[in-house]
Amino acid sequence: MRELVSEAEVVAASGDDDLVVWAAQGMRPGVRAWAYGDAVAVASPAASRRDRLVVRGTAGGTAARLVPLVRHALAEAGPSYRPLGDAALIEQVVAAVPELEPAAGFSWMGTEKLAPRQEVTGPEVIGAERAYREGTASWLADSAAPEVAALLAAANPGSYAVPGLPRVRRWAGVRDGGSGALLAVAADAWSAPTVGLLAGVATAEPARGRGLGERVCRFVASALLAEHGRAALMVDDWNRAAVVVYERLGFARRRVAATGLRA
Repeated sequence: MRELVSEAEVVAASGDDDLVVWAAQGMRPGVRAWAYGDAVAVASPAASRRDRLVVRGTAGGTAARLVPLVRHALAEAGPSYRPLGDAALIEQVVAAVPELEPAAGFSWMGTEKLAPRQEVTGPEVIGAERAYREGTASWLADSAAPEVAALLAAANPGSYAVPGLPRVRRWAGVRDGGSGALLAVAADAWSAPTVGLLAGVATAEPARGRGLGERVCRFVASALLAEHGRAALMVDDWNRAAVVVYERLGFARRRVAATGLRA
């Protein structure tokens, strides 16, 4: 078992796995990482609002190395860290470590290239485009933070990204071309040097179904790709509508799960 002390070591040990490399956050202060054979664990404090222990390996053989690695990492990093990784792998770890609670599944989605825009010309969509033809996505000024917070509270109250949190870097939005009301938002938050993270996505209830969420996500994802080379996000599996939008943008879905030490 060895400790990894640089981003390059994490990249090499993980095969440049985007989830692991995102968790490493450029090995900023506070991040620690270890490898044991082909198993890797990265302890990343306050990564998307949680102390995360992102793990990687191959379900089956790697579990024999990953279980002692997870135990070691939790002892080193502390009980607040929550193991996160591919769903099948986390389920094996939970089965082998009775101190861990049942795993909760969701999806990690990533891309290195956005899909081309899909032009839809149905009469309903054309009418919506006319009504919102001035609603282009753009970066919002810091002064828009109260508007962003209000929209999130109404449309996505469970959002991990909210204005004012550390490392929630910037917000983009789409405004109504007439009233100027904020209709949709998304954030660049907790991004790593080579993996940008899209978070805080929300669309006002009356404006849903018009493609505004996809528009603002495409804008932010394009900026993340230009700056970091890869873009990623986390999404609840029950949110099928969001998954469809992200897949249409070109994001590939990866089923993951998280667990934590029992209280």
